[in-house]
Amino acid sequence: MPTYRTASEEETIALGERLAAELPAHGVVLLIGNLGAGKTTLTKGIARGRHAAEPDEVSSPTFTLIHEYGSPAAVYHIDLYRLDEPRQIATLGLEEIFDRDALVLIEWGERFPELMPAQRTEIRLRALGENEREIEIRQLT
Repeated sequence: MPTYRTASEEETIALGERLAAELPAHGVVLLIGNLGAGKTTLTKGIARGRHAAEPDEVSSPTFTLIHEYGSPAAVYHIDLYRLDEPRQIATLGLEEIFDRDALVLIEWGERFPELMPAQRTEIRLRALGENEREIEIRQLT
């Protein structure tokens, strides 16, 4: 289980860029961590690494729930923070998105494990200080 440490927003974005090449071309990644842990910051790097968007084009989908990056969409960025029940998630069409030829990044997906594919990557982010992060990656099959 690789674990990384970053000491700034720029380092977290750069790590995301490197990870973009290691993550599956088509797959689901759960981004797990408290508010402010760096989930969206890491997504900025992953989107850049996939040539789907520049970091300043990536924002948290907390209120829109889903952002698509690239044309056609190469990265989906989903945030389930505001949803409380599995039935609310059913209206998003996650299963259809999971079948697309894209990388699907999901913040707060661990709250609904029964709706997530068994084969996925989990990236756990933990704030160690104002700018320092610990980032652990685990592949589930």
